[in-house]
Amino acid sequence: MNHALEIITILGPIVIKSDGYAITSLNFGQIRSKTPQKTLPVLNEASKQLYSYFKNISFKFTVPINPSGTDFQLNVWNYLSNIPYGETKTYGAIANILNTSPRAIGAACSRNPILIVIPCHRVLGSNGNLGGFSGGSGINTKICLLKHENANQNSYLKQKS
Repeated sequence: MNHALEIITILGPIVIKSDGYAITSLNFGQIRSKTPQKTLPVLNEASKQLYSYFKNISFKFTVPINPSGTDFQLNVWNYLSNIPYGETKTYGAIANILNTSPRAIGAACSRNPILIVIPCHRVLGSNGNLGGFSGGSGINTKICLLKHENANQNSYLKQKS
């Protein structure tokens, strides 16, 4: 059974969903139903960590997650989860490490069900572009997240190979 909690952040409302044990989804938007939200410890912890993320520098999420995806997507998302706060990687660099194509990395990023916690916003194009972002206001949300983390999206000075 999925449980949901809506929180308000500096980037607008975010809906966090859980299976009761881990976070299964985190996306921008509002809960459509007007039924009361059930609070669960994992949802409360995710909410607390998100608020800390938006307040602090160098924040690392520790809330348990359980994203649903293919083995390939799970492998990519696991890799993304280890990109440190404020650093970026390119689609190409990740593709080289995971022995796949940059396009496949981009496709996995676009299907990331747990935005921010699995930081696909930290993945950039090798030609200097920001790539895409499927949450919130799209690329504008990605820019806000990168600026919040003080990541330099126009050069790769903070990028680690």
